[in-house]
Amino acid sequence: MVLFKRFLGKDRSNQPNQTKSETPEQWVSHIQQGDLRMRNQFITDYQPYVAKVVSRFCKRYIDPAVDDEFSIGLSAFNEAISQFSTTGGSSFLGFAETVMRRRLIDHVRKEQRHNQQVPLSSFDSEDDEQNIINPVETQQAIDVYEKQAGIVERQSEIKELNQALSEYGIRFMDLVEASPSHADSREALFKIGKLLTENDEWMQVLLSKRTLPIKELLSEVQVSRKTLERNRKFIIAVALIHYGTYPFLREYLHSTNIPS
Repeated sequence: MVLFKRFLGKDRSNQPNQTKSETPEQWVSHIQQGDLRMRNQFITDYQPYVAKVVSRFCKRYIDPAVDDEFSIGLSAFNEAISQFSTTGGSSFLGFAETVMRRRLIDHVRKEQRHNQQVPLSSFDSEDDEQNIINPVETQQAIDVYEKQAGIVERQSEIKELNQALSEYGIRFMDLVEASPSHADSREALFKIGKLLTENDEWMQVLLSKRTLPIKELLSEVQVSRKTLERNRKFIIAVALIHYGTYPFLREYLHSTNIPS
């Protein structure tokens, strides 16, 4: 799933898009002067770092898409940006990790207090056959099952997509390398891939001949032949996701706010 996120441009590296001369401390200094756009970009770029810190604290893998702990860590990272001061003598990342750990500890303590105040047994009841049932425990079990099932389904879809891509001579690692670095470029390619699936004749060319109908696409899109050829792998992957039976991956595409 990490590679898929990188393919979408969600996780292109573990460090932000900053020049070599710009340290996190310098970025934070600029952000504290009121640059909201820079703050959002900085937080986005450091999401892998937040996930790493939270996973280390929880002693398990944290899925940013489903685990509340990641949201807590991200909120704490944003809080650290506002509170950081160079006079403290620590690095920003060290300070941010401390703030995240404190907020996670507060969360754990709050959960423990709640569990002590409201014991699960207080929700026990009897069904028609006088069996003890607990709707809270039942719902928790269902939530855990659905969460695990979703992870398995996503992994299965990625495996199937990888196999489908192999028929075009494409590897998943190729997609990571081929993914455009600029959001505008990715958005344009997402639209082209989606457009391809809306024409049955074009899709038949793709599926039967394993090649893009470049001539036909050029009549509908405002990009050059060179752009289509250079981004062939990326466009094919997007088209296959939209056209195939990949509901989880398709939903992930939509979550990137690319127009459907």
